[in-house]
Amino acid sequence: MAIIIQRLSKAKENLGISRSTFYAQISQGFITKPIHIGIRAVGWPSHEIEAIINARIAGKTDIEIKALVVNLHFQRTGKLEC
Repeated sequence: MAIIIQRLSKAKENLGISRSTFYAQISQGFITKPIHIGIRAVGWPSHEIEAIINARIAGKTDIEIKALVVNLHFQRTGKLEC
């Protein structure tokens, strides 16, 4: 399976939120932190964005979504911090 990286515009479009809300949700732990794909470019693995969307659709609580984000970050980096 190929990993697809979504740039900010696509990720926020898929989540249906504005840029400021997107970054606020990162700082609040509702969205994973970006990965660097270049000197001045960042993105998010599409499977992480999809997992967050699916959790919202399933009616997961904020605590459950934050736990999901921590788990996604751990899968990506092997670190428990997010």
